[in-house]
Amino acid sequence: MGIETKHLSTVIEQHTQDMTGKVVAITGTTSGTGYVCARELAKLGAEVLLLNRESPRSARAAEQLRAEVPGGRFVPITCDLQDFASVRRAAQEISAKYEVVDVLCNNAGVMALPDEATKDGYDVQMQTNCLSHFLLTKELFGALAKSADGRVVNHTSMARLGPPLAPEYFGKNGGNLGGDGTEQENASFSGPRWMRYHQTKLANCAFTYGLKQRLDAKGVTNVKVLLAHPGLAATSLQTTTAQTGGMDMGSGLMNNAQSAEDGALGIIRGCADPAARSGDFYGPKQWVGFPGKLEPEPALLDPENVRVNWEGCEAAVGPFNV
Repeated sequence: MGIETKHLSTVIEQHTQDMTGKVVAITGTTSGTGYVCARELAKLGAEVLLLNRESPRSARAAEQLRAEVPGGRFVPITCDLQDFASVRRAAQEISAKYEVVDVLCNNAGVMALPDEATKDGYDVQMQTNCLSHFLLTKELFGALAKSADGRVVNHTSMARLGPPLAPEYFGKNGGNLGGDGTEQENASFSGPRWMRYHQTKLANCAFTYGLKQRLDAKGVTNVKVLLAHPGLAATSLQTTTAQTGGMDMGSGLMNNAQSAEDGALGIIRGCADPAARSGDFYGPKQWVGFPGKLEPEPALLDPENVRVNWEGCEAAVGPFNV
């Protein structure tokens, strides 16, 4: 698309720290925000674990990262977020290799996909975007708790804004959550596909603040949980949903997008900003712009949303005891 990157150098210069010696795990690094985050944190000295489904695409991305950051340390880890067993294996592999994990960036996401179930029976969007990230965080929490500055960075989007969380989206109801919507609904970012996506993106927020509450209650001060959103960024997320009829790429909306690099800056700040405090939320004020510190909307902290998310996630993947 050739969109100019406007804010990357400022964020790297003013809002990151030396990451030498730190271990950073990032989901979804084959393209877009995850790729940029992996590249920039490696430049800052981190050892970056690339958590992706095994594919020629993920292998190519790892090689490209090594070419872009000579001397950068990248470690591919097979992790399919649409398969709980794969997520557990990835966590076991990481725990066997690393006693300490400093940052877990739950970046990966899918958007407005058809009403389909994963092999585990859950909605493909909810399992990918939310349930598997809850599971991964739960499984790696012991290693994060051994870091002097442990961080969990969750990625939401503007789609977080909307109705409250509903328990049925967290259950084994994949393929039975409203269908795929009409062409008209999908062209206007409404209907059941987009409601399922909204539920996952609000769930990412409720998980962030639910985990923060539990850390605060236990007096855990060496693990921060942070939130970011990319605004409207030109990444492969839109292309994937357009292929299945979820989005009309000719709608003109993407003409207003910022670059994937600028879209990645919220998670980069979450991972590496020395001034970050638990609960901080980074991103553009609206669709595009500098990734400032944002005030979370009341729905993100709403006790009922926090409860529905935590109970739904635990029912799917087991208890998460901080």
